[in-house]
This record gives sequence, C-alpha cells and structure tokens, in this order.
Amino acid sequence: MKCDVFKKEVSYIRNKKYQDNINILINLLPDYFFEVSASSTGKYHPSFSNGKGGLVRHTKVACRIAYELLNNEVIGNIFTSDEKDLMIMALILHDGLKHGLNKSEYVRFEHPILICDYIKENKDKLSLSDKEIDFLVMVIESHMGGWNTNKYSKVILPKPANRYQKFVHMCDFLSSKKFLDVKFENDDILD
Repeated sequence: MKCDVFKKEVSYIRNKKYQDNINILINLLPDYFFEVSASSTGKYHPSFSNGKGGLVRHTKVACRIAYELLNNEVIGNIFTSDEKDLMIMALILHDGLKHGLNKSEYVRFEHPILICDYIKENKDKLSLSDKEIDFLVMVIESHMGGWNTNKYSKVILPKPANRYQKFVHMCDFLSSKKFLDVKFENDDILD
C-alpha cells in the first residue's frame, strides 16, 4: 500500500484517529507522487530531492524537521498534541498534487489549492471533523510562503499568517534548501 512509504512519518503522529485518516489520504494520492522529483528542473531542491522518488524524500525531510522541532520543549511547547499531529499530516500531504490530479509535465503552481480541494472532496472517506479539515487546509494552502504568485498564473496563494502556517512553511522551506545533505537508505532517512 502507498501508506507504507510513510510508515515512519505516520508514527510521528500520536492520535490514532489521525494516523488512520492520513493513511487513507496517502492511499488516495496519485501514483506519480511516489515517483517524481521534488523539482521539475532540479534547480530549487537539494540533491536528495532530485531523481526518482525525490518528492517523497523531500516530504520525509520536511516531516522529520517538524518532528524534531515539535519534540524540542522550547519550540514545540506552544502547540497542542493534536496541532502537532495535524501539522505533520499537512506536511505529508502538502505536495500531494504537485503535478495536478492527472500528472502534468511541470509543477502546477496552484498545487497547494489542488490538494486542499482534494482533501475536502474526499472528506466523506474520513473521520476528521470540519474543524480538523479546515486546519489542514489552512496550513497547506499557504505552505509556499512568499512564493505566492507566478507570472503564468492568475492564482494568488495565501501567505502564512499564523504560527501554524508559518511552522509548516518553515519545515517545507528548510527541506528545500540546497545546503542540506540528508542521507537516505531505501528512501528512509539515516540517523
């Protein structure tokens, strides 16, 4: 099953209901998500994010950054356990439709909105409350941070405005920095 790819990241989530729901959502992601590079050009992500499965590795690193920060008592103590879980869920899903629902050749600029709509369209398969879905959508839709406009699109993505949105953006942003040199073995982060 697709969710097996993120078994470790799902284990970061403490709430069993959230674990069950993220597994459903991961299994709904298109097959290409598990095969493509994080960047169609390779310009904007570190080497571990390039090549086959690069988007999965980028996602795993963003989740690991979140996990480490959220478990740091100085940083993570401002969030509740459920908020932490929902932000990790959001990071697993944030680029889930990066090339659209049906794979386009290039990254779709509006991919944050596409995955948010996809979550809402599939809410009948989930046991999440409307408030929990709204939280996921709120932090995913702004994950691009300051890169919220594109000369080829009329879409203007929201910028992170609250601590949850800023945290998710920060983890995604750090995962995309070229100076990171994360080592993988069989698509799992080496400790």
